Amino acid sequence: MSKVNTVHDVVVKTASGEDRPLSKYAGKVLLIVNVASYCGYTPQYKGLEELNAKYKEKGLEVLGFPCNDFGAQEPGGLDEIKKFCESLYGVNFELFDKVSAKGDNKHPLYEKLTQQASTQEDVAWNFEKFLVNKKGQVVGRFKSNVAPDSPELVAAIEKELAAR
Repeated sequence: MSKVNTVHDVVVKTASGEDRPLSKYAGKVLLIVNVASYCGYTPQYKGLEELNAKYKEKGLEVLGFPCNDFGAQEPGGLDEIKKFCESLYGVNFELFDKVSAKGDNKHPLYEKLTQQASTQEDVAWNFEKFLVNKKGQVVGRFKSNVAPDSPELVAAIEKELAAR
């Protein structure tokens, strides 16, 4: 596996199966979240969409990566996941192809996120959030129980959006 220097060097699959280099988001602040439809934290979709709506024009991109690693809480296919998110939570932020966030099949994105975060252990559960600055560097890691509207997460997002 090749080494990458920033999150921008990673290529992910879109929900439609196309390769997308995260360098497409250079100059944007990213909030990357491993999501699941059948988790106790699933209602966080609403808060994530609220962040997306409030800050998208200011340069935030919320990126959701469905993940079935934790309690098999994301068993469905992408069409089913997208329909669920749109109909129940009004999700407009981008959802990508399913990934593994831990273990032997960990996606290169999650390799990079966990390597660059201040705490380098594997993702522990669904809805863990990684904040990535405009240069593609991980600048924050927020556990699943940190709600999207929590003061600490909102402050970190606003700080990165204000940075040059």
